Amino acid sequence: MTRIAIIGGGPGGYEAALVAAQLGARVTVVEEEGPGGACVLTDCVPSKTMIATSVRKQALVDGTSLGVHFTGGPDGDVGGAVADMPVVNKRVKELARAQSADIAARLAAENVEVVRARGRLVEPGTVRAGDRTIRADVVIVATGATPRVLSTAEPDGERILTWRQMYDIDELPEKLIVVGSGVTGAEFAGAYMSLGSEVTLVSSRDRMMPNEDADAAEVLEEVYRRRGMNVMGRSRASSVKRTADGVVVTLEDGRTAEGTHCLMTVGMVPNTSGMGLEDNGVRLDRNGFIEVDKVSRTSAPGVYAAGDCTGVLMLASVAAMQGRIAVWHALGEAVQPIRLATVASNIFTDPEIAAVGVTQKQVENKEVDAKVVKLPLATNARAKMQGFHDGFIKMFCRPNTGIILGAVVVAPRASELILALSVAVQHRLTVDQLAHTFAVYPSLSGSITEAARRLMSPLTAADI
Repeated sequence: MTRIAIIGGGPGGYEAALVAAQLGARVTVVEEEGPGGACVLTDCVPSKTMIATSVRKQALVDGTSLGVHFTGGPDGDVGGAVADMPVVNKRVKELARAQSADIAARLAAENVEVVRARGRLVEPGTVRAGDRTIRADVVIVATGATPRVLSTAEPDGERILTWRQMYDIDELPEKLIVVGSGVTGAEFAGAYMSLGSEVTLVSSRDRMMPNEDADAAEVLEEVYRRRGMNVMGRSRASSVKRTADGVVVTLEDGRTAEGTHCLMTVGMVPNTSGMGLEDNGVRLDRNGFIEVDKVSRTSAPGVYAAGDCTGVLMLASVAAMQGRIAVWHALGEAVQPIRLATVASNIFTDPEIAAVGVTQKQVENKEVDAKVVKLPLATNARAKMQGFHDGFIKMFCRPNTGIILGAVVVAPRASELILALSVAVQHRLTVDQLAHTFAVYPSLSGSITEAARRLMSPLTAADI
């Protein structure tokens, strides 16, 4: 029986463990925080739970345009909708623990052993977990990453915080400054604004989320500004200091921003130091991420890696797939190398931003030859009924064959809408095939089939 030791119990670790157990391997997972790892206990699950709460509250405000007025609060209108942060945070943490318990139960059902300790690679095939030594034929490192900390803005857990510390404060930040306008910064800034904070977003670039679709980022920034957020573009923070009753953020150009709390969202660093990786032949890049090939192998024989510690794409879905691929390859099963071009991603802002495949930037840089169509969500009948005005469906296809190459969706629950387009990209469907597929009317998904019709060749379109 093949023995597999997995260091890390997040998506890359526990998904690998489940596949390995189902294939008959003897599996031990070493996880310090608990099943699900940081993803479930402090990062993805808690943040998306909190964001879901903020979207509900924003809906109360937006409902006035539909003729619905909230009368459940002391003010008799939407002003009476107040976020009770102790209750919100209690629910966030309870849900995270419940999800971790569900994962633990699933692992136990598959006879996967879980060791609560910090794991370390002693040598290829040997893992040290606390005072225990675990020998294995295959080792998978899935230790994730942790929020990057700047020496000029060290979190104190009270006024200067990382997102993992936000659920421990008992009050809604009156004036929250978010430093960093990437995906995490954009998500938290929007969520706390909807919950009732006065939010300032400090962005070092020309626009929010500079690595995402420019049209999508423009829509979101316009929504944020309209709702009252102060977005400071081209403003790099040099330091964050506590004051008597809050914080002051000093920018490189000498300007300052004052608030009651500051949330630092300036990237992630891999959890790879002090683990004995390089001592045992596991090559790291200059930023400390583990170098892996397309089947999750590291440079050390019998050692694989998955998830954020590899820096491939910091998505739970990618981590899980990397872990599965590692097991399939290690156990000699048929395996298809990971195809990053087919990975769907989502930004849990309001509205959400989902994407898959080819990007607008690739098309503009002439890296990919593609036809593009963008349909505003405001023309969709269901969007009008629900009062949604912001967003669009963008689709890319090959000019001659019509094969769908990618898409961007900016809409409420874009994370659900993107699946049809992910299937299309994964299986190389054409716009003709998608256009001939029935969509419910009225529905937001109807804009997907309409976009496909717009991309069809005139001759083919006339046949519908």
